[in-house]
Amino acid sequence: MELLSTPRSIEINNITCDSFRISWAMDGGDLERVTHYFIDLNKKENKNSNKFKHRDVPTKLVAKAVPLPMTVRGHWFLSPRTEYSVAVQTAVKQSDGEYLVSGWSETVEFCTGDYAKEHLAQLQEKAELIAGRMLRFSVFYRNQHKEYFQHVRMHWGNMMKPSLKDNSGSHGSPTSGMLHGVFFSCNTEFNTGQPPQDSPYGRYRFQIPAQRLFSPNTSLYFADFYCMYTAYHYVVLVLAPKGSPGDHFCRERLPQLDISCNKFLTCCMEDGELVYHHAQDIILEVIYTEPVDLSLGVLGEISGHQLMSLSTADAKKDPSCKTCNISVGR
Repeated sequence: MELLSTPRSIEINNITCDSFRISWAMDGGDLERVTHYFIDLNKKENKNSNKFKHRDVPTKLVAKAVPLPMTVRGHWFLSPRTEYSVAVQTAVKQSDGEYLVSGWSETVEFCTGDYAKEHLAQLQEKAELIAGRMLRFSVFYRNQHKEYFQHVRMHWGNMMKPSLKDNSGSHGSPTSGMLHGVFFSCNTEFNTGQPPQDSPYGRYRFQIPAQRLFSPNTSLYFADFYCMYTAYHYVVLVLAPKGSPGDHFCRERLPQLDISCNKFLTCCMEDGELVYHHAQDIILEVIYTEPVDLSLGVLGEISGHQLMSLSTADAKKDPSCKTCNISVGR
């Protein structure tokens, strides 16, 4: 049987967090003969990857020949924001069950995308299931080391500047490495109604009245839901003044929440004043997208411990947790 031509001119497009479309050119005579495609997909090694982790097994996909371009989809072998290399081979299945195969094409590289809004909406629905009842609160707070606040006063004109969101949480979150913000907490202790006296981020705490950051002039967005191999689950929310650059960034990428009616963080007018509530059974991480003036709040030292084990800095999400994972790339 006449040999098959080697696939050439590989093109990759329509890339999402767990799919891509691929096409290539082959000789005209092969189009009617080819019965199968073989696709060799490999995750590129990250220079910062864990040296003790098992290497990812290359994925060899076999597909019946269909008109090109064809869509390759699968959350079990494609992860968001990940670089891959791909090569293709065509084949004719013969009467004896063996394959006549072409040579392998050249290898091309591509990077998968972030979670889309519909994926984040699925995460939001899962988070809502465990959010619990709402507790009232009155302040947002931010813990850091003493040196941080000294630096803010001496070098930043008393303004806490937004910093780049790290890679903690879901690997596909569109905020990681993209959105700038000042990070706050708002969870309170059930028995006191006050912020906890322990923190993983430093012994000095800045507290600011909730209305300074969250009002009807603020947009609220859902950004992530994750855990770190523990029983605790975290929800990341974004507060952005309406019309701000952060608001425009989030509007294109994140599900927007009704500030007065959602399962995580609310702001409602009651008897002429704004009243605030947070979900009891999840830990909220709140990103405020604009600088915050220290003069708008108070700074003090907490009496509890610095619980480093609860830090989420660059924390990796547990990909096996059924509570906070969805059926797309992890």
